Amino acid sequence: MDAPPRRAEISRETSETRIHLALDLDGTGRAEVATGIGFLDHMLTALARHSLCDLSVKAEGDLHIDFHHTTEDVGIVLGQAIRRALADKRGIRRYGGALVPMDEALAECAIDISGRPFLAWSAAFPRDKVGEMDTELFEEFFRALAMNAAMTVHLTQRAGTNAHHIAEGLFKAFARALRMAVEADPRAAGTVPSTKGMLEA
Repeated sequence: MDAPPRRAEISRETSETRIHLALDLDGTGRAEVATGIGFLDHMLTALARHSLCDLSVKAEGDLHIDFHHTTEDVGIVLGQAIRRALADKRGIRRYGGALVPMDEALAECAIDISGRPFLAWSAAFPRDKVGEMDTELFEEFFRALAMNAAMTVHLTQRAGTNAHHIAEGLFKAFARALRMAVEADPRAAGTVPSTKGMLEA
């Protein structure tokens, strides 16, 4: 029998943002992204391409204040979509890791789809902004994603002096690690990859 589709579609509306997101974990890397934040769109497109997930994001937020609410809320919704699309996580590899060079920058990501949300973040940007986006928001995005996907994520900058390259390396490393972690494990025979028989907190 064919495996059921691993897709999720979520809408979230608050007084600060309105977001609609659709995710297919078994896609081809297609992205249709419009958040109103150019660099975030660029990073989400890279995330889709390198994770081989199909991703559609439409976000409207209070960008006249700053980019914080929109960035964080997109992370929240993407995390919720990953968690919903994985359902009981039966048959996945669970763990994923990647080391990605981006010119002088080197980024590493390790993921455990454990049901235990945690972000370990170690990255230092040489300037406060990339384009118009505050570099401190990258940590906020990944924290929101990890908490709502209920996964452990370690993101580490191993090298780098160019803020654009550091950010892009981190997003691509996450994407590659996610691709590995959500892949079907042919030896797992549809079982949950945990001695507890479940992957929840």
